[in-house]
Amino acid sequence: MRRFAYMVLYLCILCVTGIYAQNEREQVSAQGEQLFQHTIEQGQTVYSIATMYGVSVDDIYRLNPGSKEQIKSGEILLIPQKQHSKENTTEKKDEDGQYTYHTIKPRETLYSVSVRYQIPATRIIEANPGLSTKTFLIGKTIRIPSLTEEKVEKIPEKKVKTVKKGKEKEYTIKKRETMYSICRKFNVSSIELIKLNPSLKNGLKAGMVIKIPSQETEEIIETVNSGSTVSDEQEINQLLNTAKESEHVDKIKVALLLPFMEDAEYMSSNTKRFVEYYEGLLLAIDSLKSLGCSIDLSVYDTGEGTARTRELLANEASIKKANLIIGAVQNDQIKLISDFAAENKIRYVIPFTSKNDDVLSNAYIYQVNTPHSYLYAKAAEAGCNLFADQNIVILNMEDSKDKKEFLKTFKAEMKNRNISYRQLTYHAETFNEEILSVLDVEKRNVILPSSGTLEALRKIKAPLRSLSEITDPDKQTYMITLFGYPEWQTYAHECLDDFYALNTYIYSTFFVDNLSDEMQEFYHKYKTWYSKNLINISPKYGVLGFDTGMFFLGAMYKYGVNFEENIDKIQYKPIQLGFNFERVNNWGGFVNTNIFIVHYKTDFSTTRTEVK
Repeated sequence: MRRFAYMVLYLCILCVTGIYAQNEREQVSAQGEQLFQHTIEQGQTVYSIATMYGVSVDDIYRLNPGSKEQIKSGEILLIPQKQHSKENTTEKKDEDGQYTYHTIKPRETLYSVSVRYQIPATRIIEANPGLSTKTFLIGKTIRIPSLTEEKVEKIPEKKVKTVKKGKEKEYTIKKRETMYSICRKFNVSSIELIKLNPSLKNGLKAGMVIKIPSQETEEIIETVNSGSTVSDEQEINQLLNTAKESEHVDKIKVALLLPFMEDAEYMSSNTKRFVEYYEGLLLAIDSLKSLGCSIDLSVYDTGEGTARTRELLANEASIKKANLIIGAVQNDQIKLISDFAAENKIRYVIPFTSKNDDVLSNAYIYQVNTPHSYLYAKAAEAGCNLFADQNIVILNMEDSKDKKEFLKTFKAEMKNRNISYRQLTYHAETFNEEILSVLDVEKRNVILPSSGTLEALRKIKAPLRSLSEITDPDKQTYMITLFGYPEWQTYAHECLDDFYALNTYIYSTFFVDNLSDEMQEFYHKYKTWYSKNLINISPKYGVLGFDTGMFFLGAMYKYGVNFEENIDKIQYKPIQLGFNFERVNNWGGFVNTNIFIVHYKTDFSTTRTEVK
């Protein structure tokens, strides 16, 4: 029996020592893959994270089994380093994605990372356009480019040693704890534990007070003088503080590429929308010219497919000389323009689609339409902030167009914040009676239908109004609020009175107050210029073109073509679309994460609040 106990203890020592040793070096998977850590940020999905690093979704699921069900902002995922063949180390291949990803550790600096990977700090900054003192943070990921030997500058040879910091702490052993469980708990080896507590050789007992070794470590990088041409450490770290000079131009050159379908026999509804976008952009250019901004706009028809886009990019010199490219609708066209923009260092605005991956790896892209994952995350957060203390009721409409992803995100956010909610499945015959079972007479009842369709709204709005507008003093009145979706704006002609009566909130990336002075002025100017009204759709493409032009061209006029250095300073009050651009990572482009919470109040007023 004693021999068996010693064998178990020995195996525990081997196991824990192995775990401890692994934490002292880069993590390695069971398959021998080099791993790094990614800290999840709001709005990211497993798919976007996998795409960002050039690995598969299954790779992330395999290394992080819980991620298949749900990921949370702030959690850490293990990511495998993408494997590259040895011959793919030329500069060309480097631009195609030959990178090692590095997660910044405590007390690391740009200098220490440069020394660790034996690569000039300037190349690290080039590979990570978003890198600065604000983003060089513990837990953030940066990419390290591969270099051929002839391109490597002289860098000091490195000598890294790990030094323990801090003092031991005392711990009282609890009942049923073992050497193995304590080692696992504090991530130490039994050898270290016994070295600090010799009495443990005789076994451990509940109530014993032992010392636990400090787990704080510091990596000290010593350099060996080898005739280095690299500046000293302070100068290299100061590179993160270096502000880029504004690149002002006398005339801002803009290229607009949209599928106008000039060769088509008749103008489709989609083409009419793109024409209206162009017309709105022209109004913005006119407004900016009145302020002294000089703009040269070139307009191109991309047509269907990629043939015309390839031809334009290859032959039109004005596109290559542009300071800003706007447009394209189809992802295959966007990919061509994205690569072209990166190669020629031209800022590129994607105005329509929210489903594009190029922004994850191209620093020159600005994606105007908020990706659904960011939209849902912010909407769920805003909903919880608004309704945390109220009675939230999710009505399962069992509709083919149920908002499954938003509901999943909203429920997860409520769970994380310990907010309770109720659910009810809609049945037409019994809804009037069943809804009473989930309503609260003391609190406001927030009703969230699972579907955003007009049909679903029609089913519930009248019964809910009847409960909130009871005038009989012998009957119970309920405080009811509707919480819903962007497309509800398009139902205003039929449901506006219901929205006001039910104190309705919706989340959306766009909203137009038709009675505002700004919108009335735009309506007047548009009709004066074009002798027609805007197309009656939401969002309004003419206003979208105007807002986009005012924001980006106004930014270039004030801050130069490299306005991204001042993107958080750009002040523009939008008519329809808000802007809050955030860089997706240290090497990628920007996505617009702004959303609105629109509130139809019972006093028949409407407010629009930005959620940044």
